[in-house]
Amino acid sequence: MALLDIVTNNLPDGQVTQVCIGLHWTAVVVENDSGRSCGLATTLIPSGEHHGSADVPDAGSLTNKSAHEIIQTFGNVSQVMNSVAIATINAVLPQTPSLWVDINAEDIIEKNGKEKKVVIVGSFPFVDRLREKVGQLVVIEKTPKPGEIPAERAPEFIPSADVVAITGMTIINQTFEALFNLCSPKATVLVLGPSTPLCPALFNHGLHLLSGSIVTNIDPVVKAVGQGANFRQLHKIGVRLVTMSAQ
Repeated sequence: MALLDIVTNNLPDGQVTQVCIGLHWTAVVVENDSGRSCGLATTLIPSGEHHGSADVPDAGSLTNKSAHEIIQTFGNVSQVMNSVAIATINAVLPQTPSLWVDINAEDIIEKNGKEKKVVIVGSFPFVDRLREKVGQLVVIEKTPKPGEIPAERAPEFIPSADVVAITGMTIINQTFEALFNLCSPKATVLVLGPSTPLCPALFNHGLHLLSGSIVTNIDPVVKAVGQGANFRQLHKIGVRLVTMSAQ
């Protein structure tokens, strides 16, 4: 499944009016016939090299571009621009409030994981709470902490899992497809985190649940992103956590 091909099929365009690449999050604001909207994505921090190729070649003029122009940079420039592209996608995706439920990913995983084997790709703050609520819990992480499994061992754990929850950040770093292809056809598969595209078409391609975010208070959120806010701060300022499920 080429997730981005599905998500960007017939995607509306619009004028990019703000791009804010913050310490933890990237926010992009787009205006089109549907109004003004904002999308978020995890900021993938570059290597720290200040004198090599630019991570954002058009820095200072991104707001001269359309949403489609930004999105087309995905996979061709840098991981920072991948973050900008995913935030742009999340800004222009048509919103479907009738499909949103105000349930966060932790509760969804708990509900689906009782007495089952759960694999979470990505380290989330609710992991310790979940360990006592599901049958078995494995956390796979690119930079693992004690008790977590390194990403290269994913093929040992994902195929036997009953529930697989994959962070949306894997879309940005282009590891999502490889992880998804490891999932058993019988597994319940969830994508979670603010980078997750809330696109119902994904339910036709093997995904069961999407837990993402909607920016409800654009200007304060963009301002906070630019000042290094973490997600807990953004949530309080004006970000709604929602889940969509296959009907």
